[in-house]
Amino acid sequence: MNGSGIVILGNGVKTDGFHAPVSIPFEHPAPGVFESIYQALDASSQERIGPSRPRLLVIPIRDDDGAVAGGFWGVTNFQWLRVQMLFVPEALRGQRVGATLMAAAEREAEARGCHGAIVDTLSFQAGPFYRKIGYELFGVLEDCPPGYNQLYLYKRFV
Repeated sequence: MNGSGIVILGNGVKTDGFHAPVSIPFEHPAPGVFESIYQALDASSQERIGPSRPRLLVIPIRDDDGAVAGGFWGVTNFQWLRVQMLFVPEALRGQRVGATLMAAAEREAEARGCHGAIVDTLSFQAGPFYRKIGYELFGVLEDCPPGYNQLYLYKRFV
């Protein structure tokens, strides 16, 4: 192991001053690895799309004791809202809580200059919910996870 969370197998390949090791990935990289890769990717894309400026958008649902019991978690970047998590506790379902959370997130995203939102969900989860609130299916990854499908949906804001 070289301290970065990667085991180097053999000598790897050296090209243009970089040493590209043959490696096995680990779940727990050293601090700073994500940031370094993210910054390199962002720098290589800036000429075409400008710098990445992700901003969290979080709307928690709290129970009577103040503990987070669900809510909305997303990020705005490149004028799009990326829905990463939406969870409504069972006791609140059927009361338009999910639709209200999504509407609030979409309004904030629009205020941030976003043109639309994108979400992925599993076929046994919230596909019908997202369609009901105006999202359109644009892709399906079959058998992911096995026996189910990953659904990709988007919505353009007016």
